[in-house]
Amino acid sequence: MTKANNGLSRRTVLRSGAAAVAAVGLSTVFATTARATDSKPSASTAADQARARVLTGEHSANGWAIEKGADIGGSIWTRPIPGSPVTAALRIGDVAVVLVHVVRRFHYEIGTLNRGEVVGYKSPSTVTGYETNHASGTAVDIRPGWYPPGVRGGFLPHELTALRDVLGDCEGVVGWGGDRSHPDEGHFQIEVGPGDPRLAKVAAKIRGWNNSPGKGAGVLIAIS
Repeated sequence: MTKANNGLSRRTVLRSGAAAVAAVGLSTVFATTARATDSKPSASTAADQARARVLTGEHSANGWAIEKGADIGGSIWTRPIPGSPVTAALRIGDVAVVLVHVVRRFHYEIGTLNRGEVVGYKSPSTVTGYETNHASGTAVDIRPGWYPPGVRGGFLPHELTALRDVLGDCEGVVGWGGDRSHPDEGHFQIEVGPGDPRLAKVAAKIRGWNNSPGKGAGVLIAIS
């Protein structure tokens, strides 16, 4: 009787031990899996981290998000100006379409631009006031050394006529620094905020011109 009980006890102990080992093994697997799952960021966390790498959390004078740099994975990228050797870091999409149009018409009709004569994005640490629009990729300075801030009269009459025609293309969406009380004649910026339907309308018009021969930038205007 004692022997049988001893045998039963041994089987019970062996089974209990095996179950305990299995339980420990499973708990280890679950814990490892949980740690692996926890170490992989969720989609929302990854998106938040990406935004933190790019955005400063502040907005430029015209209401667009300021970014920490150009070509770093955000919305501001260096773009070529077709028909010229010039590039500019601009906010991609409708903003870039409109500002590229301004720079192209300047190049074709006002003065031939050389490499380095157009400045788009500027670091937020270097700008204040209306110039913060550079830090959101929504402004350009054309030949800034030619048109120093505070000085008027940098354009000849026929150049000013062409410039006004360019602004007319943009239907109020682009502002010229020459119209400021403290002039900055080389400065052009988007005047409307994100989501403004006027920007989308003007950008769509310019895209249509770009796809139609005889229209858009590079077409000479009649000067009376």
